[in-house]
Amino acid sequence: MAKLLVIDDDENMRGFLSDILSMAGHTVSTAVDGQEGLAKFLLTKYDLVVTDIVMPNKEGIEVIRDLRHHNPEIKIIAISGGLNSSDFYLEIAQKLGADLSIKKPFSHNSELLEAINKLLN
Repeated sequence: MAKLLVIDDDENMRGFLSDILSMAGHTVSTAVDGQEGLAKFLLTKYDLVVTDIVMPNKEGIEVIRDLRHHNPEIKIIAISGGLNSSDFYLEIAQKLGADLSIKKPFSHNSELLEAINKLLN
């Protein structure tokens, strides 16, 4: 399966995403914010990155821009939720380079898995 990087400042969400993606057979690394996520991305080759948008130290929009700068071919899924402006952030994320965007909370666990499969196939 694929090698994935999950960047999210929420510990519970990070763990949840890591668990469902690992159970689907993917190799998953995690990062607590965009700064750590970009550092890991520069050290390891990933097939796809899932990044939250609103985070401390380096927000997801910046992460997407930097990921595209370092690897224009990387597949990126932006996630965001819990804010009134989540839809706006996800729209901007796609305009700046995210391949797909998904609003949290997910309607079902398979929503993210289906999105990953779509991008990787």
